[in-house]
Amino acid sequence: MEWIGAGSLLAWVWLLLGQGFFWRTDVRLPERRDPERWPSVAVVVPARDEAAVLPDSLPSLLGQKYPGRAEVFLVDDGSTDGTGALARELAAARGGLPLTVSSPGEPGPGWTGKLWAVRQGIALARERVAPEYLLLTDADIAHAPDSLRELVAAARSADLDVVSQMARLRVVTFWERLIVPAFVYFFGQLYPFRWVNRPGARTAAAAGGCVLLRREAAERAGIPEAIRHAVIDDVALARAVRRSGGTVWLGLADRVDSVRPYPRPAELWRMVSRSAYAQLRHQPLLLLLGTVLGLALVYLAPPCALTAGLADGDTTAAALGGAAWAVMSGTYLPMLRYYGQRPWWAPLLPFTALLYLLMTVDSAVQHYRGRGAAWKGRTYPAP
Repeated sequence: MEWIGAGSLLAWVWLLLGQGFFWRTDVRLPERRDPERWPSVAVVVPARDEAAVLPDSLPSLLGQKYPGRAEVFLVDDGSTDGTGALARELAAARGGLPLTVSSPGEPGPGWTGKLWAVRQGIALARERVAPEYLLLTDADIAHAPDSLRELVAAARSADLDVVSQMARLRVVTFWERLIVPAFVYFFGQLYPFRWVNRPGARTAAAAGGCVLLRREAAERAGIPEAIRHAVIDDVALARAVRRSGGTVWLGLADRVDSVRPYPRPAELWRMVSRSAYAQLRHQPLLLLLGTVLGLALVYLAPPCALTAGLADGDTTAAALGGAAWAVMSGTYLPMLRYYGQRPWWAPLLPFTALLYLLMTVDSAVQHYRGRGAAWKGRTYPAP
């Protein structure tokens, strides 16, 4: 047990210092200034059965205080709950930016539904606006009135092709408090924001809820056609832009929030498991087993070493396990503060990690049963 505790502590020291300071939450929009001329922007919103959240999100887009020309294109992706009609009603009642609602029909062969809808939205935007920038945002994302202005100012000031913000997810219920901050924490550990934001870095990622994309960069990278099969479309988009020589920036949001509730654990489970195995790029089961063992060493070994050491009177194992658990908890505190949560949630991270581990295994099992990446009535095979 001493060797396990020592291995876990070494892993956490390396993560603390050598993984791009992923645990810090100070990566926000870069310094920005108003451009001399505000470029035209098309806001593209793919939406499938989003009537429940649309009243909280769409008015925030229509009410953007943007000095240049901007229009909103909501693409109703085969909804059965009246999403398209509700969007028109909201626009008629609230006013604001012009809104176009369209429906692209069923996805073409090899396309995911969301990217098929994005394709339709971009095509319409090119006809109507000839936009210099595209804001790709989900139907459950609410924006502060100056969100678009700040995104464009940041992109112009730093000459960025992609400016993406990780929307602040809803944290109200017990299960949301337990799982949601950890979701962003684990994402940052997998794709450290500071690494993503280095010019020419190999690490590339974006957060699909809020992606401002230069149209020229999209055309150069072949977006969305080049990533039409992607389940994790935001990361695929960032990689495509970077491969084509573009610049990418990713950070946490102050003005962008998700309004989608996840009141029950089953809903959070589906949210994570639908793409967890795709996050591992559908690795063979042997590599999946290695990932599981690695997660166990990093997250589960510290409390196990501490407990076993105390039970057996092995003070060395207990001290090593306790130290690893303390470092782990310390790295989680900034994310809890960002979400306005109490510090006592930090020591529960091993339990949350166990849930994510089980979600990843379930994601792989569903994939091999032919039900991987299932979402809102559609199932997508591995590319």
